[in-house]
Amino acid sequence: MEWNFRSAEESAAALRAGEVSSVELTDQAIARIERDDKVINAICVPDFDRARAAAHRADQARARGEDRPLLGIPVTVKESYNMAGLPTTWGMPQYHDYMPAEDAVQVSRLKAAGTVVLGKTNVPLGLQDLQSFNEIYGTTNNPWDHHRTPGGSSGGSAAALAAGFGVLSIGSDIAGSLRTPAHFCGVYAHKPTLGLVANRGMVPPPEPALPVDLDLAVVGPMARTARDLTLLLDVMAGPDPLTLGVAYDLTLPPARHERLSDFRVLVLDEHPFIPTGSAVRAGVNRVADALADGGARVERHSPLLPDLAEAATLYTQLLVSGSVARFPVEEDEQLRTRAAGLSADDESLDAARLRGMVLSHRDWISVNNRRELHRHGWRQFFTEFDAVVCPITPTPAFPHDHTPNLLERRIDIDGAEHPFFDQLVWAGLATMPGLPATAIPAGLSPDGLPVGVQLIGPMFEDRTPLRLAELLEQRIGGFTLPLSRP
Repeated sequence: MEWNFRSAEESAAALRAGEVSSVELTDQAIARIERDDKVINAICVPDFDRARAAAHRADQARARGEDRPLLGIPVTVKESYNMAGLPTTWGMPQYHDYMPAEDAVQVSRLKAAGTVVLGKTNVPLGLQDLQSFNEIYGTTNNPWDHHRTPGGSSGGSAAALAAGFGVLSIGSDIAGSLRTPAHFCGVYAHKPTLGLVANRGMVPPPEPALPVDLDLAVVGPMARTARDLTLLLDVMAGPDPLTLGVAYDLTLPPARHERLSDFRVLVLDEHPFIPTGSAVRAGVNRVADALADGGARVERHSPLLPDLAEAATLYTQLLVSGSVARFPVEEDEQLRTRAAGLSADDESLDAARLRGMVLSHRDWISVNNRRELHRHGWRQFFTEFDAVVCPITPTPAFPHDHTPNLLERRIDIDGAEHPFFDQLVWAGLATMPGLPATAIPAGLSPDGLPVGVQLIGPMFEDRTPLRLAELLEQRIGGFTLPLSRP
């Protein structure tokens, strides 16, 4: 029987019933990778020998009567997670031989839950792209169209799931790096509430794996079904045992509603900084129609919604202020000179990026205070609504673009060119205030490419957008590409 495209939930039930063994699941996944990954290039660091050994141990444990949440389930891990015995490079050539001594906390949690790790998935250089290519491991192709990107920076993980290379994967997200690949590849992903999931060990080489509270960035689950996202989030969620975990246990509140008809949803498909392409707009409307048909209360406007333009500007400044912190001093001086030449009334995102690069600590505090006002606005918003449905990016997967200077790149939206980085505004809508957001498939474009949308929920109420994703999956359904056929 073909198991490569079964869900984790189905696979776990079959393992418990003795219908299949972990060795069989693992061998099928490895065979699929060896057959198809030559053209997709999603698995950049295979670990098949250890995977087969782990599968044998999982079967032996089950024979002894043991059971764990993901016992015997084959999974993949984004290359940027430390994993003892495997390189962690973040795609940076100077670290091609860097080998961490211990597992990231999330790799440890996966192993404790019983998973079989097949290997690591490809990323862009320094995780700094909406694509997944680097000099060490090459380019990952979208399984739906090899001339297009699978997204980034968790593009290898999304491509692996779409191609049947393992049942689950884990990635990270600061600029849509979980959600964009899911959208481009037709799979599911969840960006957790900021601080919900411990990130220790998801760190660039050769930095020490310390329990640092990151700003904006999170780690999270990827899967081929919405229910599998919840299953994996339950394994991943919780404080770092070295810090908050010393004193706190996690108890996520239940979803606000169980029935679609009880949800109150705001639908957005327009942004003041960038147009929404017709294929993505159609996907948003497809989800809106499914909500309405299911009896949910669907609105298109609300005075409670925080200002989208200011949100995008704040996100842009917070994002770039962190990314340039290690720039050489001479580059910082050049940026300050350029920023000083900006017109005071220039409110473009290009100007926001430049200003963000040279924020003083005093200025950063001011921007952060504005973020807190937005967080308060979202708390008020979620007293009247349960979720927001909106795009993840303005277009489906775009053709590979390896232009070295990302600021020179352009994104084509229905025949018109726009600055490449402006498409991040939709991802930033949830990232800037730290809200949870679930990426779900919403159909195919006229060109046959996957289109996804995101469901943004209230802070620390991650089960609410996840439950809404499950209900929408029942109405819209997921899909698998032709490659899924044996």
